Amino acid sequence: MPMDVSFYYAAIPAVILVGLAKGGMGDALSLIGLPFLALVVSPVQAAAILLPILVFMDMISLVIWRKHGDWTTLKIMLPGALFGIALGWATSALVPGNVLRVVIGLVTILFCLRYFWNNFGPNAGKVVPPHGQRPLLATLWGTFSGYGSFVAHAGGAPFQIYALPLKLPPREYIGTSVRFFAILNAVKLIPYFALGQLDTKNLAASATLLPFAPLATFAGAWCVKRMKPAIFYPFMYAMALIAATLITREGLGY
Repeated sequence: MPMDVSFYYAAIPAVILVGLAKGGMGDALSLIGLPFLALVVSPVQAAAILLPILVFMDMISLVIWRKHGDWTTLKIMLPGALFGIALGWATSALVPGNVLRVVIGLVTILFCLRYFWNNFGPNAGKVVPPHGQRPLLATLWGTFSGYGSFVAHAGGAPFQIYALPLKLPPREYIGTSVRFFAILNAVKLIPYFALGQLDTKNLAASATLLPFAPLATFAGAWCVKRMKPAIFYPFMYAMALIAATLITREGLGY
């Protein structure tokens, strides 16, 4: 197990960034956190070390956001997401993760740029009504989210593409996201274990980092709960744009 000082110089900031994201501050911070840890261990080992910590953070987030969430969105997105995880498990050795990173990243970049153009471009001020629930699109983006979460740790962007245009109240959006990814991460433990990535070496490393998880998660939730919708949504789209840029860059090998 990597227990030298250089490991913790990278691992502790990684856990803090992921914890802030789990508290509700956006998937971009999580995507920044994983490369931090990948500086000192392989990307596969980094993902395996972080997964148990993510599940622990999910449990904390579920308590924090227990009164919030949109069950309709969860019901129509989760079947596709679970299918996406199964598909990722079955094809993990066949489909390059970098290809999916690039596709998801570019689609999300266009999605976010459209939002900023509509809200801050020449037509700024025009009210765009919330989108209604669309089961077919929910299944499609749910599948992409589950698949991306398993093979490329890029499940947040597809979820945001479907969920953000619903314009749920900020706390309901975060509560929905927390429940969605808590279920996905719990399910992912099974195939990760089957692939041999959750060995005692990685689990021991995860255990040494657990104390930092609740502090960062509570800090992220504290910040989000004090954001007004006029600030929350531009912030979330900005985080999605940063995340998509990082995903695309990683997929292209830069």
